[in-house]
Amino acid sequence: MNTKRGGKMWSRVPRFITDFFVYETAKSVVVKSWSVGIINRVVQLLIILYFICWVFMHEKGHQQRDTGIESAVMSKVKGLGKFNNRVMDVADYVVPSQGGSSFSVITSMVITANQTQGRCPETDPKFKCTTDDECMAKLGSNLGNGTCLNNNNETTGWCEIEGWCPAEDDTVSGKPMKEVENFTIFVKNSIRFPLFNVTRGNFPSSLNQSYIQSCHYDSVDDPFCPIFKVGDILRHINQSFDSITDKGGEIGININWKCNLDYNVMYCNPNYFFTRLDAAFKNSAASKGYNFRFAKYYQSEDGTEHRTLHKAKAIRFEIIVSGNAGKFSTVPFLINLVAAFTSVGLATVFCDIILLNFHKGADEYKAKKFEEVSGIVSESANNRLYEGSQMSLKALEKRSNDSGTFSIGRQDPSNQ
Repeated sequence: MNTKRGGKMWSRVPRFITDFFVYETAKSVVVKSWSVGIINRVVQLLIILYFICWVFMHEKGHQQRDTGIESAVMSKVKGLGKFNNRVMDVADYVVPSQGGSSFSVITSMVITANQTQGRCPETDPKFKCTTDDECMAKLGSNLGNGTCLNNNNETTGWCEIEGWCPAEDDTVSGKPMKEVENFTIFVKNSIRFPLFNVTRGNFPSSLNQSYIQSCHYDSVDDPFCPIFKVGDILRHINQSFDSITDKGGEIGININWKCNLDYNVMYCNPNYFFTRLDAAFKNSAASKGYNFRFAKYYQSEDGTEHRTLHKAKAIRFEIIVSGNAGKFSTVPFLINLVAAFTSVGLATVFCDIILLNFHKGADEYKAKKFEEVSGIVSESANNRLYEGSQMSLKALEKRSNDSGTFSIGRQDPSNQ
């Protein structure tokens, strides 16, 4: 009576509550099928190969990594060139001269000498004029009195400006220094991985002075030489010397440190590669190449301030240091190892999808895999279960070769 009353009470409980308070446990079903068995082992093998080849060998999943590289760079340019019948040395064509990770090598210049403060006609074609009103509209931020200066009563003149005179005419430029192609750049880079307290330099300290002074970097024959020829760098990035010296440009010297500290630290060496940093603006009509202006000031005997304005076209070099180091650590190794063993179970999920949806024995597999057992059993049902279990035990005694498995696609010879 109590059992029946409890069953009625449970039947009055809302379904979403009864569905929530259930317990599920795994049921082991052995499927004897060649096709499913082969798929299962192949998927497991692919997962294991993925973790071995990619996670552990390529991505070094067993290592602790330090990506916070500390770096210092010193550079030095050497070479002599000739521009406008003047011999140019490092002090003339390298800006800035301190030798840091960013510097420019001037290839050509537009020089406007002996400028003083005053009023003079502008030289830019966009400041051509015929009336004073046109100058007022065109000058904008340029200081001037809105006067259109006409020489020899010509119909077209130039707007007058106030500032450094004479105005710069950047359409006049000398031929670039051809010797730049043979200039050399010495790069000294020291790095430190603070997590492992490892310090390295971009060339071995055992190299003698004579070697440093005579070598030139080559990725195959001389990979540790820290001296780079400008012409070699341009060839690495498939740039002709004439194309980059005409308008200027920006080049990156990339030093990449990727160190496996499971081996001796002496094998921790840099790799160099070169890039054209302004390649995105190669075909831009608005701002192509690289140029900048600087001036040298002096005073005449009467106290008048003068300056020489230089508009320089240059190759700008950026030395970019990146890298990381790794060393074996138990924690990431165990995390990835557990992930590998867990992921092998995906093969079971994949095979279940095939068996439940696409295999010809899907209905039989569903019947064996899913079974629902109610937690409320009547007294008569208990008796029937007890009798059934006794009969099952006797059947097991008679047929000890029954393993509880079923076959899909293969027949058990004992059942034929």
